[in-house]
Amino acid sequence: MVALLLANAAEEGRNVITGMLVVGLIFLAVIALGETSQALRRRRGRGH
Repeated sequence: MVALLLANAAEEGRNVITGMLVVGLIFLAVIALGETSQALRRRRGRGH
């Protein structure tokens, strides 16, 4: 019984970590997309 609960806790922890990594990657992708679009706008001469 205890081993089953520990296995479930480990599985849940792994799922939480995976979810956090996915959210972090999405966050970084949004930042990279914004920086890239800003650099391209500056290159075309429409930036600040």
